Amino acid sequence: MLEKFFKLSENGTDVKTEVLAGITTFMTMAYILAVNPSILSAAGMDQGAVFTATALASLIGTLLMALFANYPFALAPGMGLNAYFAYTVVLGMGYKWEVALTAVFVEGIIFIVLSLTNVREAIFNAIPMNLKAAVSVGIGLFIAFIGLQNANIVVGGATLVELFTLDGYNAANGVEASFNNVGITVLLAIVGVLIIGILVIKNVKGNILWGILITWLLGILCQFAGIYVPNPELGFYSLLPDFSNGLAIPSIAPVFAKIDFKGIFSVDFIVVIFAFLFVDMFDTIGTLIGVSSKADMLDENGKLPHIKGALLADAVATTVGAVLGTTTTTTFVESASGVTEGGRTGLTAVTTAILFGLALFLSPIFLAIPSFATAPALIVVGFYMLTNVTNIDFSDISEALPCYICILAMPFFYSISEGIAMGVISYVALNLITGKAKEKKISVLMYVLAILFILKYIFL
Repeated sequence: MLEKFFKLSENGTDVKTEVLAGITTFMTMAYILAVNPSILSAAGMDQGAVFTATALASLIGTLLMALFANYPFALAPGMGLNAYFAYTVVLGMGYKWEVALTAVFVEGIIFIVLSLTNVREAIFNAIPMNLKAAVSVGIGLFIAFIGLQNANIVVGGATLVELFTLDGYNAANGVEASFNNVGITVLLAIVGVLIIGILVIKNVKGNILWGILITWLLGILCQFAGIYVPNPELGFYSLLPDFSNGLAIPSIAPVFAKIDFKGIFSVDFIVVIFAFLFVDMFDTIGTLIGVSSKADMLDENGKLPHIKGALLADAVATTVGAVLGTTTTTTFVESASGVTEGGRTGLTAVTTAILFGLALFLSPIFLAIPSFATAPALIVVGFYMLTNVTNIDFSDISEALPCYICILAMPFFYSISEGIAMGVISYVALNLITGKAKEKKISVLMYVLAILFILKYIFL
């Protein structure tokens, strides 16, 4: 039955590989279950209710991806957009969180229309092959950078970012941490990278997942030995699951269906919707390009089969997520970890979705997985995606230079969508000015995108 529905043999995979890949994807993105409620609580939303909404939106969105497209991609409320929601729209602009959720809901409806009318698919197909490879490389550097930050291997400093030192960490964060909380976790993260590296070289099945679990176990042993000392005030919690509150699922009632259309007819509100729309659209397209390129899912013309289903899953998940009570639900770049483990079909996504469902009941276990254990996985997955750089044609500078700009922009501007914007603008501008546009047969849509991106930078 699984073989028939997910076409496992056709995609060169099997049940064991898909399940392992699904578990790995979940482990690398389970942090969203802790981080999203924390961020949205700053907007006045109930933390327990947002936890439940986050898990349900992730479960539904990821299942939709499996059913609509049979792809191994997982969805969850996106990082960045949740911070924009809480700190800019609610705390900065003064909108109630209910109205901000309405903006997410409207954005989701617009996305459904765009997905059904092939607009998003056309954008995906309009991006040249070299730029598609660059998006994959840029995402690799971006998620490696996220991993380095999550592990505190890099911290803020006089040079913007610098290698971890205890004094540098304390100065950057205005705290007085010690070796027994932040210091040991940095060492454990570095050990985690080495562990995953060894397992990869030895070709051990499930190497990234095993790396996460072994690193977490080493942390627990350090806690028992007194080398790691939890300090919740500084954000360093016990590595042991806390079952003191039992396994009850927090009520979703405080945030469920709190859509409020009052005050939506204003210029500011339209700008908010456009901001959500822009970032979500190009983050999703960028993630699909990057991860599918790495998995060799693109056809000879650089198109992704069943992309309409993937984009529709993303759009419907955003709309459903807003009703449930969480921010924009989008395709997660951490899906690359499952693809790296061999995930190729919707069975990987179904496995991840099931784990999000279980997380509702076993939240103490999943919330106990520390960032220093998942960070090494992101760093190693970044390496895998970086290998796509070999698919860029560096003999043609008019192709290679926009790719370079795209790659640099993603980690340095901390945004997949900004990387795509910079890549598209520079690609069109350089080829147009040097007279290569006709030869390259740049599509009309690429010109339209370049103009829209420039207008965004001028007016937003």
